[in-house]
Order: sequence, then C-alpha cells, then structure tokens
Amino acid sequence: MAFIEIKNAVKSYFVSGRKFSVLKNINLEIEKGDIFGIVGFSGAGKSTLIRCLNSLESIDEGSMKVGGHEVKNLSGRDLNLYRQKIGVIFQHFNLLDSRTVFQNAAFPLEIAHKSKSEISDRVNELLKLVDIADKKDFYPGQLSGGQKQRVAIARALANNPDILLSDEATSALDPINSLSVLDLIKDINAKLGLTIVLIAHQLDIVRYACKNVAVIEDGEIVESGPVKDVFRNPKSKTARLFVRINEDLSQSAWDWSL
Repeated sequence: MAFIEIKNAVKSYFVSGRKFSVLKNINLEIEKGDIFGIVGFSGAGKSTLIRCLNSLESIDEGSMKVGGHEVKNLSGRDLNLYRQKIGVIFQHFNLLDSRTVFQNAAFPLEIAHKSKSEISDRVNELLKLVDIADKKDFYPGQLSGGQKQRVAIARALANNPDILLSDEATSALDPINSLSVLDLIKDINAKLGLTIVLIAHQLDIVRYACKNVAVIEDGEIVESGPVKDVFRNPKSKTARLFVRINEDLSQSAWDWSL
C-alpha cells in the first residue's frame, strides 16, 4: 500500500448557488520517501488538493489515506495531531514580521506547548539544518527571499512531520535562490526520509527535484509516472504544453545569447 493513497476524491464549492467541481475523481498514490511533483496550470486544482491533504479542507467524496489511515473525517484531537505531522511551505513564506527568525521557527512548537528547553534545542538544530543559524536574531524584513524560505522550511519541520507539502515554494524567488531551495528540499528528503509533495507550474523545477509526477488538468489527474517518462512522451494536453513552453523558452534564451 502506498503511503499516500487517494481514491476517487471529489471536491466542490458552491458560489452564488452554483456548484463548481474543483477536484474530479482524483486517484493518486505516493510512496513513502518520494519527492512527488504535481504540475498544472493556474486553476487546475493543485492548491485545493494540497489543502485537502493538509485537512484544511475535506473532500466531499472518495477516500484519502495517509499511512493506511483515513483522514477525511478526522476531527478534534486526532485532526490536530494529524496536522502536526504535515509541514507546509508556501510561495510567499507567511512569516510573522514582528518575530525573529528563531521565533518564527519556534511558533509551531509553542502551539504544541513544548518546553522552552525543547524549543531551543529543536529550533537551533533546524536553523543549522537549513543553513541560517547565523540569522536567528534577524527579522524577516532583514532577509532575502531565499533566506525567508529557509526559515519557512525550518518552521515546517519543527514538529518532525512525516510529509512536507511545498505549494509553489520557489515561485517568488529568483533562479539562483530557487535552485538553492530545491537543493535544500532534496537534502532534507535524503537526510530525513520525508515524503515531499511539490506543487509547481514550471517543468524545470519538477525535472530537477522530483522522482515522480502527476499532471492535473481541470481538476483531474490526466497522467502520472516517473518524471522522465511523463515528459519524454507526454500524453495529456497539459504535459505537452509544459514541454512545448519549456522548449520555446530554452530556444528563446539561446537566440538571445547569440
């Protein structure tokens, strides 16, 4: 059995009395320890899928299991414990400007009512892991975008999660910082054995960081498999467009360099 197993998942919203289907019969399996990419264009349903995995929202139909346990109907203490085991990093960092680097990384541990000594030990360990220990007394306004994302990653790892969800985590960064953050994510995967789900809309990011990928199109998973297989022989409209856009951008860069 896969570590994350989603079967026939459906999610809809009602807006002004009209029903809008965002996820349509999602079927997905992600193995423990994988770096799994989910790619699609804006509005395809990527972020909604992440929110359902994190139990910030619940699917309407189908099944969503993590480690063999159904998460769709979790509530109360069980829901809180489950969420502690899901770390999330966001596109725009979501740091608290009034708190230092150390205090931002410590925030989930404070919510979990850890002791001051436990918090100090864990946060110092994490800041070393993400290579930002020398900035622990800085505030977010004093950091670069890449440094802010490293703080956000440390915060996401605070409670020793089983899964790390990356929702367009490099989209707000320049290419050098994007590469640095992706290298960090790969390093964390190797050192900690975390299962990482990486949402992206850039083919290069998925090819660089991910082992396997699913392509989502209009709320449906239209193909999935090893990254090299999916993008060497794309079958869906979205995958073909990703490949075409990537090739066009590469050719444009080459022409410009001449």
